[in-house]
Amino acid sequence: MSLKRTKIVDIFDPALVGQQVCVKGWVRSRRGNKFVQFVALNDGSTINNLQIVIDLEKFSEEELRPITTGASLHVEGQLVQSQGKGQTVEVQAQTIEVYGTCDDDYPMQKKGHTLEFLRTKAHLRMRTNTFGAVFRIRHHLAFAIHKFFNDKGFFYLHTPLITASDCEGAGDMFQVTTLDLGDLPKTEEGKTDYSKDFFGKSTSLTVSAPSAPPSAPRTATRRATWPSSG
Repeated sequence: MSLKRTKIVDIFDPALVGQQVCVKGWVRSRRGNKFVQFVALNDGSTINNLQIVIDLEKFSEEELRPITTGASLHVEGQLVQSQGKGQTVEVQAQTIEVYGTCDDDYPMQKKGHTLEFLRTKAHLRMRTNTFGAVFRIRHHLAFAIHKFFNDKGFFYLHTPLITASDCEGAGDMFQVTTLDLGDLPKTEEGKTDYSKDFFGKSTSLTVSAPSAPPSAPRTATRRATWPSSG
């Protein structure tokens, strides 16, 4: 019978000490000597890493070779109180399964990274402590704001944002107009006279917010029907 996975955020519960546990995550770092290896594992549920202790007498060099920074692991073992500094508990590994390996040029190695560098690694930067903390703070702020308005009886709606700006430089956007597409007014230059349109200019659904329909053909034009002011 396989063990149920325990998230790392829950693994520090003192009641689990002495039990067999199953954890999964990405390798943040690996260090050690010829007798024992220590792997810092993180699954994103907490900013704290879990130390995995690997007794080299129980694992071959071939089994451990793929365990590099960035690799994803499934580890089962006994949760014990840690004898070292920096953590309260650790897992003494009994079985290790490598879900995915990582090349030696994996950019998020255990070293300091500038914010300028992390801008070029947007898909990986959340694995750093800096962005991990920023995203968690943003989550709690957004949740508190939504909860406040929800408790006051408000509803959160995605309204269609209409803009004259090509926010992302996409070029082709989903145009919105009140003009009669079968009889467009023209300027003296023969171009469409958008001064006759509802907004007085060419407008489209924004491509810079979740409200923009990603599945809709951006080159299409939708004629909007507006309620009369009379």
